[in-house]
Amino acid sequence: MKIAIMGAMSEEIEPILKEVKEYKVSKVADNNYYECNYAGHDLVIAYSKIGKVFSALSATIMCERFGAKCMLFSGVAGAINPNLKIGDLIVATKLAQHDLDITAFGHEYGYVPEGSVYIETDATLRALAQKVAKEQNIELKEGIIATGDQFVADESRVEWIRDNFDADALEMEGASVAVVCDALGVDLFVLRAISDSADMDAGFDFDEFLCSSAKVSASFILKMVENIDSYK
Repeated sequence: MKIAIMGAMSEEIEPILKEVKEYKVSKVADNNYYECNYAGHDLVIAYSKIGKVFSALSATIMCERFGAKCMLFSGVAGAINPNLKIGDLIVATKLAQHDLDITAFGHEYGYVPEGSVYIETDATLRALAQKVAKEQNIELKEGIIATGDQFVADESRVEWIRDNFDADALEMEGASVAVVCDALGVDLFVLRAISDSADMDAGFDFDEFLCSSAKVSASFILKMVENIDSYK
């Protein structure tokens, strides 16, 4: 089974590439895709660039061009749930597009005709993640993640997203990848490290956090690959 590993930014896949060491690089649609074998599994690794369009494009290429049947997405997210703190790891149980609005036609926020507001991730992969977390003594939380093509800094908008989608965290790629995986029958797992929260320190250095969290996430994702045969 070919496994796709995706991040939104280069920093999120660099620790993975460093760990797998050897890989083949292919350029498709102005982006690089890295193929290798790790723990007996064929992998295709890429960072999509930020936002729903780029992430949907990369996810589609990884599934259709490279034949991935399982998608592991790793990145950072902002907290909506006040119980989430900087550095917490959260796995998406389901995802929604908070900026999709056709309420003028009588539909609820995030709804697409012939679709649904939420797309669920793969329960088997979530169970595997909890097993890996337990073995590594990591607390792994689960919740709803909302996706949109906006960096949301306005508190009223954050509250609106929380109230309308019951969301725990906020980011810019997950739901669009979920749409692709759902349509193509590809199992999906989404892991996010919380990069900002309501009580964050004013001296917080995002770039430093991104590098450190990427290393933690990379280790976690590769450990899932090492153990995936016991679940899939």
